[in-house]
Amino acid sequence: MLNAFAVLLCLSATLAWFTSRFLRIPTTVGVTLSAAVAAMLIVAVDSVVGSFGLRAQAEALLLTLDFTTFVLNGILSILLFAGALSLDARLIVEQRASILTLASVGTLVSTGLIGAGAYVVFQLVGLPMPFVWALLFGALISPTDPVAVLDLLKRAKVPARLEALVAGESLFNDGVGVVLYLVVGSVAGAALGEHAADPTLAGAVLLFVREAIGGLAFGAALGWLGYQACRSIDGHAVETLITLAIVVGGYLCADALGVSGPLAMVVAGLAISYWRERAFDEATRHHVEGFWETLDQILNILLFAFIGFDVLLAPTTGPQLAASAALIGVALAARLVSVWLPMRVLLRDAGHGRYTVRLLTWGGLRGGIAISLALGLPMSPYRSTLVTATYAVVLFSIAVQGLTVMPLVRKVAAASPH
Repeated sequence: MLNAFAVLLCLSATLAWFTSRFLRIPTTVGVTLSAAVAAMLIVAVDSVVGSFGLRAQAEALLLTLDFTTFVLNGILSILLFAGALSLDARLIVEQRASILTLASVGTLVSTGLIGAGAYVVFQLVGLPMPFVWALLFGALISPTDPVAVLDLLKRAKVPARLEALVAGESLFNDGVGVVLYLVVGSVAGAALGEHAADPTLAGAVLLFVREAIGGLAFGAALGWLGYQACRSIDGHAVETLITLAIVVGGYLCADALGVSGPLAMVVAGLAISYWRERAFDEATRHHVEGFWETLDQILNILLFAFIGFDVLLAPTTGPQLAASAALIGVALAARLVSVWLPMRVLLRDAGHGRYTVRLLTWGGLRGGIAISLALGLPMSPYRSTLVTATYAVVLFSIAVQGLTVMPLVRKVAAASPH
């Protein structure tokens, strides 16, 4: 695994350099597209000169790293904590009603709409599957990835309040989406992780409450513990180590307790952000925030490179491709409704600008979490179809939405009060 990771690291560094040197697009988007092109070349060369075995070597590399473990049990905790730490937690608290409503109600609506749409699409192309498996696809594809759009928001100097709304909604819906995935998976009779199958509605509700509420509470406790530890000493190396221990050790503890690790990491990061002025002096805060910002950027480049290499090496069929193309539109429509409905019905007086719904819709990029959840599906007749559809939606999201969202971001920045 160490050798495989070294190869991925070198390839990611090369692609990141190429993107920064020659392409005037966000690094994460450029790395994904460059890796996808490289994967396509590997497939083409292997088909012409099969004696090299390049595709087999690439597939062996990806299997060695195990994308699901790499993301869900590896870098996800770090990415979510770092993303939360980089935000102004007071603005998150100020907009907590909007963020939590969008992350919870919006994700539930999106899961239901995508699940229903996927069920119909799969039937039409001759790939029938039980509704609960289609709903499982809705749960894993609904979470959005804040990384690429946050980079665009910062470049366009979008007001901090709007940036906090977009980033906060993405961070929390990641956690909610993972919980929904576990709940729907249990109803479907799939044993995911340590969660045994429980087909009853009461069991599903209990699992959701334990994961979601427990994760929020545990994250708050971790954040308070980190704050108390950091404010009692003065030393940037030790205080950085404390925050790292909270993330890595806290995620393991959350898993052992059966609560949502992603939600716990988001809340812990926001708690440290909220108390940062009292927890760190100015010099220490600069070191701690610099460490997490750099680590966040490096791991995101690795993650998006992994997506690019992984996405075109999966076997697929004609009906699966047809279904995937249709589901790209279904996912976008569901995202629009899941944002518009809470905004217009539940959050009418929240004071959001006229372009906010459009930004949250088109800027709601899918990424590594969706692919890792799809690859974590148990072996079944439906797994290959769902994995192919997930790859298609994610690649379209990064390649098309990621490259075309900037004009909308500029409109939002111009229309929003500073």
